[in-house]
Amino acid sequence: MRLYLLRHGEITSHRGDVPITAAAEEQAFSVGQGFGLRELGPITMLSGETRRAMDTAAHLARGIIDTGGIVIGPKVAFALRNPDLYLAGVRVNMVSSADALAEQVDGLSAEDVASLGFFPTFFDSPDRIGWWLAHPSPPGEDARSVASRVESFAGSLVDRIPNRPEVVVALTHSPLLRAVASDSLGHDIGEPPWVSGLLMVVDDDRNTTVEVFDPGAG
Repeated sequence: MRLYLLRHGEITSHRGDVPITAAAEEQAFSVGQGFGLRELGPITMLSGETRRAMDTAAHLARGIIDTGGIVIGPKVAFALRNPDLYLAGVRVNMVSSADALAEQVDGLSAEDVASLGFFPTFFDSPDRIGWWLAHPSPPGEDARSVASRVESFAGSLVDRIPNRPEVVVALTHSPLLRAVASDSLGHDIGEPPWVSGLLMVVDDDRNTTVEVFDPGAG
């Protein structure tokens, strides 16, 4: 079983649930064409629940179909979500500003964020995802927890379902990709380029091997 974990396409802002750009639509379509030519059998297409992940999956699927390939999906897979972080009992998204964080929690103002231990430093970091990746106790999932979540998800793909494709292409987010790479490869790969990421190969015993995957290489 081969699971391609790819970062979503280009966006102009991380504020809100925004669509990908027109250039990203073209890139995803082109990457899909590459998959359609590379993989001879049907491909299962999955994504996280954000618009940028779903949009990228849809255009990538179009590219596969354009080459005559067969796509199952796209469908949303809960395991592909961003890390679960919590504030006052609310799951909050990894946003880039105090204003965007405050909008997610009733009764919280942007000024209130200044009194919170984790998030002010997170916002000020030049590499917010890298800072979370190295943090020993974030308010929610740490990098190892996210990697374990993805490994369990990947292992489940070998459960026998008749006629299920052996190739899965999944559109997700950079925190998830960096967490998996750090855990499996032993180092942080940094922010992956748009619509690139990792290849996880899963054997029948649910063991996984991971390598960096660039759809434009070769």
